[in-house]
Amino acid sequence: MTDLAVEVVGLVKSYSGVRAVDDLSLAVPPDQVTALLGPNGAGKTTAIEICEGFRRQDGGLVRVLGLDPRRDGRRLRPRVGVMLQDGGAYPSARAGEMLRLLAAHSAHPLDPALLLDALGLATCARTAYRRLSGGQRQRLSFALAIVGRPELVFLDEPTAGLDVQARRLTWEMIELLRESGVTVVLTTHAMDEAERLADSVVIIDRGQVIAAGTPAELTRGGAEGQLRFRAAPALDIDQLRLALPTSARVTERTSGQYLVEGQIDPQLLATVTAWCASNGVLPEDLRVEQRSLEDVFIDLTGSELRA
Repeated sequence: MTDLAVEVVGLVKSYSGVRAVDDLSLAVPPDQVTALLGPNGAGKTTAIEICEGFRRQDGGLVRVLGLDPRRDGRRLRPRVGVMLQDGGAYPSARAGEMLRLLAAHSAHPLDPALLLDALGLATCARTAYRRLSGGQRQRLSFALAIVGRPELVFLDEPTAGLDVQARRLTWEMIELLRESGVTVVLTTHAMDEAERLADSVVIIDRGQVIAAGTPAELTRGGAEGQLRFRAAPALDIDQLRLALPTSARVTERTSGQYLVEGQIDPQLLATVTAWCASNGVLPEDLRVEQRSLEDVFIDLTGSELRA
């Protein structure tokens, strides 16, 4: 018996001779939120679908709650919740009917009416799925994944397309799931979401795990070495680099977003602001801050997360 909620060892999956998952291994501890991150095409969706029992691997071992997701699917389904991006719903079915139907097939479900109310869906309980907005469909898909009180839930982009209020509400629900002992496997393109919710993070690229740890472990090492500011795009950062110590590095990470890395001290800060003043540049939101999870992701994969 394993103490892990999900155990993957040497997982391999190919499509038309191309390996989407290449000897991937990962471990998901119980009672925590684990975030899986990776650029599009990295193989994380395929790996998750294999864990959910929707795809068969070409090689490797997969255990979910100690069981094989394909061979033991009937035993696993009552214990696992899955949030699908497409919702898996009948277009004419009403939101409340769908939730009540799924609850009726669960041994100890959450109260559908209370769940709809908690997710701000009570007013559209009688609305057909096809008439729901994108955000309402997303919240309903989340509700369908958790109404059966699963031990483990897979959440695929749970806040994609949600407004700020609905997004924070979903975050609170995920935190409540963890507090109640539910293991959550979360895939997301939102770095702030992963940093807030995840107890552990696994970064996947080209079908393999390239980094894993807590958000603090992955971002450690840059807290005292980064100065950020916003200004007009395409500044002559080579000129700024000449004004700084040779050990300092300057990059324009995204349009108009500048990052100075090195030994950040009062002298370096004064040099940056003096250079900006002499070149007619007004730096906005100038701050020294901790290295972010997105910085780590870009450094490791050379890619920006794309929704």
